[in-house]
Amino acid sequence: MDRIELFRPIRHPLLAVLAGALIVTSASIAPLMAQQRRKPIPAVPNAVLQPNRSPLISFRILFMTGSAFDPQDKEGLAALTAAMLAEAGSRQMSYEQIQDAFYPMASDFDWQIDKEMTVFTGTTHRDNLDRYYSIISQMLLDPGFRQEDFTRLKADAINFLKVSLREANDEELGKEQLYNIIYAGHAYGHHNIGRLSSLERLTLDDVRAFYSQNFTRANLVLGLAGGYPRTFVGKVRADFNKLPAGKPSTAKFRAPTVAPGMRIEIVKRETISTAISLGFPISVNRSHKDWPALALITSYLGQHRSSSAYLYQRLRELRGLNYGDYAYIEYFPRGMFQFQPDPNLGRQQQIFQIWIRPVEPQNGHFTLRAALYEYDKLMRNGMTPDDFESTRQFLMKFVNILTATQDAQLGYALDSRYYKIKDFPAYMREQLAKLTLADVNRALRTHLKSDAMRVAIITKDAEGLSQAILSNKPSPITYNAPKPKEITDEDKVIERYQIAVKPENVTIVPVDRVFQ
Repeated sequence: MDRIELFRPIRHPLLAVLAGALIVTSASIAPLMAQQRRKPIPAVPNAVLQPNRSPLISFRILFMTGSAFDPQDKEGLAALTAAMLAEAGSRQMSYEQIQDAFYPMASDFDWQIDKEMTVFTGTTHRDNLDRYYSIISQMLLDPGFRQEDFTRLKADAINFLKVSLREANDEELGKEQLYNIIYAGHAYGHHNIGRLSSLERLTLDDVRAFYSQNFTRANLVLGLAGGYPRTFVGKVRADFNKLPAGKPSTAKFRAPTVAPGMRIEIVKRETISTAISLGFPISVNRSHKDWPALALITSYLGQHRSSSAYLYQRLRELRGLNYGDYAYIEYFPRGMFQFQPDPNLGRQQQIFQIWIRPVEPQNGHFTLRAALYEYDKLMRNGMTPDDFESTRQFLMKFVNILTATQDAQLGYALDSRYYKIKDFPAYMREQLAKLTLADVNRALRTHLKSDAMRVAIITKDAEGLSQAILSNKPSPITYNAPKPKEITDEDKVIERYQIAVKPENVTIVPVDRVFQ
């Protein structure tokens, strides 16, 4: 398995079971739904079912467990267990035999882990359903747990953290380190793949024990979409009833404890660019009444991969400082590889985050000042009526892009079950329609104004940048081409913008200590 593949985006999501609920998002499947209501489907506990006429059948088999459930000093165990289910053999088939069987079906089986969720996903044509399901159900219900698979996947996990992420991807490294800083001492406080020191100690017996304790019926939410036969649901239910009963997770994850004042951690690494991530915890997740307002604000400020967003316009389009400038209120891993976030990353706790993609090192101090300057300006001035309305209209349509595929609809339905909200597209359109500019600016000042900003920077000259930040000396910028007077006048303000941080709150960390 390629190292990046351990963290690859899910390509074929599906699945989740909900307490006797049936969730459907597309009006096109209404006639079939009516037929289903006339002939009740046997109750499937903890399932989200989306029957339709598609020839493709999508699975999202979700377990309410993840890296936040890693035992102390065994960080990475949840991820390694999930890998042993999705990228290793069953008792009946080796992983090579499974890959050979998937190939003519043009199907595969993926996995994704986050703090509180682990999801297994796959899509196959209905002509291959019986064979495909037979294989994936064996992988999940009767895993082989071979030593050779364990050795291979443990090495992949270690190499992912040590090589792919720590030595070759400054942008994702900076984002993940920001989470590590904010959640230090918290159950969220390590990378989903684990810690290097812990991974080295994990054993196959650890995996077997975690599987038995956490991959249970109580933690299972089965998601299924597509044109599957009516009898298929009953078969899946019967098969997964073989899992241990277990107890439903009642874990409550507290908000992280973050001391007032700005703190900056500079990770020193041999690299040609500088990556900047900054943010702080927020008390809002998708279940909060102010989440739609914050979603609108962050879309305006830094919609992912959107050239029309505010930060992108100010930092890249007008000044050419870097490639991308984005803002988020939910965890968005692998952002440099994809345009849309993956579903099934539900968390009780979230952060507000600004991500500044590669900056030339000589402009690092100015760019950090510019990001903080624009953030402060938004906090002071709020959104304008025109910005509010144009962003609301954008999001009304963008929600259709997020749920454009059968797999995405299923994933978002599972997330809506987790957050206890209506079906996501309908919920967002309804909430956005009711929002006012006053609502948004109130939410902005209530939830996004913080005196506890945390900053993670990846750069080569960590000492030089640290001294520049602490000295608060001007950081003038030089352009390769003339700029309008409006920009150069504003630059003179930005180059003297004071970053209020105490010397003891700026630290330098060698990259080889990250993820240890």
